[in-house]
Amino acid sequence: MIAIREFSLQTDKSDRLLADFPRTGDPPMELNVLRLRPNQDRRVRAGHLWVYSNEIDTAATPLQGLSPGEQVQLENARGRFLGFAYANPQSLICARIVSRDPQHPIDASLLVHRLKIALGLRERYFAQPYYRLVFGDADGLPGLVVDRYGEHLVAQIGTAGMELLREEIVSALNKVLSPRSILWRNDSSVRELEGLPRYIEPAYGEVPEELEVIEGGCQFRVSPMDGQKTGWFFDQAANRDLLMPQVAGRRVLDVCSYVGAWGVRAAASGASEVVCVDASANALARVEENARLNKVAERVSSLQADAFGALRELKAKGEKFDVVVLDPPAFIKRRKDMKQGMLAYRRLNEAALPLMGREGLLVTASCSFHMDRDGLLRTVQQAARHADRYLQLLQSGQQGPDHPIHPAIPETAYLKAFFLRVLVGM
Repeated sequence: MIAIREFSLQTDKSDRLLADFPRTGDPPMELNVLRLRPNQDRRVRAGHLWVYSNEIDTAATPLQGLSPGEQVQLENARGRFLGFAYANPQSLICARIVSRDPQHPIDASLLVHRLKIALGLRERYFAQPYYRLVFGDADGLPGLVVDRYGEHLVAQIGTAGMELLREEIVSALNKVLSPRSILWRNDSSVRELEGLPRYIEPAYGEVPEELEVIEGGCQFRVSPMDGQKTGWFFDQAANRDLLMPQVAGRRVLDVCSYVGAWGVRAAASGASEVVCVDASANALARVEENARLNKVAERVSSLQADAFGALRELKAKGEKFDVVVLDPPAFIKRRKDMKQGMLAYRRLNEAALPLMGREGLLVTASCSFHMDRDGLLRTVQQAARHADRYLQLLQSGQQGPDHPIHPAIPETAYLKAFFLRVLVGM
């Protein structure tokens, strides 16, 4: 077990900011104002929560006088109230709106209210407590992600504004859910864009070295401390549900398998054989453990290699599979990576298609926001023509309902998945 160690906010100024946040019933306090330039409020009025530094009237309301994470009052060019936000003059996204109600600035009671709304959505869709509880902007808490593993929570902060509120967040989570433990998994590279350090730190209770996930009737063990993200990828759960009725009696290849969510579930759903591919020895050790846990170890094997090398090796051996799952990491993290990223998606699909038997099923996904749905489908089609294969699109998937999409924030719609029938000789 990992014992909690106490921590405090990093600066005296941060402490003063938190102490000044009003509580329920207090009148809104005086805040620094950020005023937008003329005609720069349209996107915010349409519902978007982000404000960019080039949209601010810095002559009227300088950014540089603000502290990272400081709460501000956002106004349009005519002085009309638009919302309460937290600011960061060091970031391109210099402000993120949290409340549009002039009577409810960002405080502990607002956090509790937002968490209750988020919990209500998940309890409507999920019979068991294994899901993403908070999905940042889409749940009205920009910069915060919380994953639920039964009685344990793993949280990630990506912005200076939420960093200042971390003690309030822990208190709100305790009030709404009463978890046994909360872990800060604040080691994402996104934090560097906000000038924040990376760390992994218990926030409450004793954090187990392993957490349990139950999905599709299968049990998995994951590591909250050294696994990817918070230890599990909840966003693909609904897409895994779509695949499972199609795998009985079939040979399945799970590329970029991580700890075996696709592959182990496929074996438990009746696949005759599953091969899991991942570059991480630790991830594949978890695959083996999770296969044993679900009593399918005799039908699950692993291959440690990067995806491209593994596909070349399998092709050289003449291997064939009925179902191939391609669930790679984001190849396009920034818009400037678009050309190389699209090429990587095409090469990955080109390498996988020759491994498929007649009338195989290809599940191919992208978690890159910058790769839109049409672009991914077009890229896979190009790969199929290069490999002399023909495709039929059977189903499309996206992130599950615990990752809701904010209609005004296209960045919240990032996951795409296609279920494609692969034909030869058409």
